[in-house]
Amino acid sequence: MDTAARPGGGATSRSATPLAAARADNPASRPGDRTGSPRGATPTGAGANPGGTVGRTGESAQTLDRGLRLLHLVAESPNGLTVTEAANRLGIGRAAVYRLAGPLTGHGMLRRDEAGRLRLGAGLLHLARRAQPLLAEGALPALRRLAEQAGATAHLTVVEGGEGVALAVVEPSWTSFHVAYRTGARHPLDRGAAGRAILAGRSGSADPVSSSGELQAGAYGVAAPVLGVPGLEASVGVVALAPLNVDTVGTQVRAAAAAIAAALG
Repeated sequence: MDTAARPGGGATSRSATPLAAARADNPASRPGDRTGSPRGATPTGAGANPGGTVGRTGESAQTLDRGLRLLHLVAESPNGLTVTEAANRLGIGRAAVYRLAGPLTGHGMLRRDEAGRLRLGAGLLHLARRAQPLLAEGALPALRRLAEQAGATAHLTVVEGGEGVALAVVEPSWTSFHVAYRTGARHPLDRGAAGRAILAGRSGSADPVSSSGELQAGAYGVAAPVLGVPGLEASVGVVALAPLNVDTVGTQVRAAAAAIAAALG
């Protein structure tokens, strides 16, 4: 965090059946007669392929659902999962888990460690980075309101690599001086209001958290966790050069966190 003051203002298959009797007795089947049905044509009505396409679609959807559930299970298991553990939790056989894990591993979403346990793969980091601009865009309206209300620099902080990272920052437009907080700034989760709010959110608490000088001397912060967005650990907060009224600003920060959760959920 840079606390240097900055001036404000801001898919029917057809199969031919060569039956001579059919060709002789059925005028519609003679060559050149375009008014009849093709020889051996399979009907194209509703009963032509009962359950075929629908069945395949249903199977594909089920496979996709299981694959996503497997990813979530692995993500929620810090020590990884064995194939047997994954099969038990998903309620499917081990062979099915291997079939799911194969493509996910090939795309880098999962990996197998030395003990054979399933863990998240680095490919997810690539997807996460691609999603970050969308997260920031969705949060900006609420951050702008918060910055104007509190007269302080508002920010959305997310967890990346075990640290808190400032993903979006909005400065107030009407203050004479305010904190310049750099997008991309990183800090430990156990220091500063933003990080500690994320840790509180892990236990289900939505209460605002305040801090004073934990990341930078002379900087004051208030933050609240963003809850209810699957796969996202984040907090919303403000940072200022002067002490903040935790009751007033805490209410504003919590409202902004709820608005961002609604926008991203």
